[in-house]
Formats: sequence, C-alpha cells, structure tokens
Amino acid sequence: MKETGKINYVEIPARDLEATKRFFGEAFGWTFVDYGPEYVAIENAGLDGGFFKSDIVAKTDTGSVLVVLFSTDLEVTLEKVELSGGKIVKDIFPFPGGRRFHFSDQMAMNMPSGQSHMHNHRRPGDAFPIAASPPFQSHTCCGR
Repeated sequence: MKETGKINYVEIPARDLEATKRFFGEAFGWTFVDYGPEYVAIENAGLDGGFFKSDIVAKTDTGSVLVVLFSTDLEVTLEKVELSGGKIVKDIFPFPGGRRFHFSDQMAMNMPSGQSHMHNHRRPGDAFPIAASPPFQSHTCCGR
C-alpha cells in the first residue's frame, strides 16, 4: 500500500540501457518494460524503479546512495554476477551483521566508481546490498 512519505520508486542513471538490462536480467532475474529509447522500468527487483539513459552517473565514492539487494547464498550470487559480466572489486568479507562483496558492472550503468557490494546477513529476511560501478553505479548485496 502506498503511503505518504514512504519510498515509492527509484530511478537510476545508466549509460547503456541494453547492457544494463542484460546484466541485471542475467545476474538477478529482473525483467524490464521499455518506455522509449531513454527509459526502462524495472520489474521483479523487490522495489519499483527504472533506469534512465544518462552520460552522467552517480558514484558511491562521491556520496551516492547505495542500493541493497538480498541473497540467500552469497557465493552463488557472486558467481552469477561474474558469469553475467560483472567484476568482483572486493571479495566476500565480514561486516557487522553478516558478509558482503563489492562488484562492478563494467558494461552497463556506470554507477559509483566501479564498486558494488553484496551482503550476507545472518537473519532471515535481511536485505543484501549489491553495488556496481563504471560504467555502472554501485549497489550492495546482502544475504546468507
């Protein structure tokens, strides 16, 4: 149910929409609805949103927001990121509350400076961050 003041939709800049769709579709099973050559809506991602074509992209190393995804098996998710063309920037490491890794989607969104994060929390239902970077933005992934 939509409520005043609650996050409703997230829009993310991407340099190459086709590459962005390919990466997130292969790595995470997201689907998309095209709205012309400069915008694509995200489906099956846990939160409504979209990617818009932009030569200028946000970077976590300059203060951009970090998107967090969930994984029930961090090692399997890391492998899917690699098989989908992502680059592991920082291998799985512990952090307070669980584990995560950082990766970059080098072909798509150009989010933060090539860093992505994958988290693995110990509690069921916890989110897992997934971050990416140039040419994609950063995200973080958490999971088990």
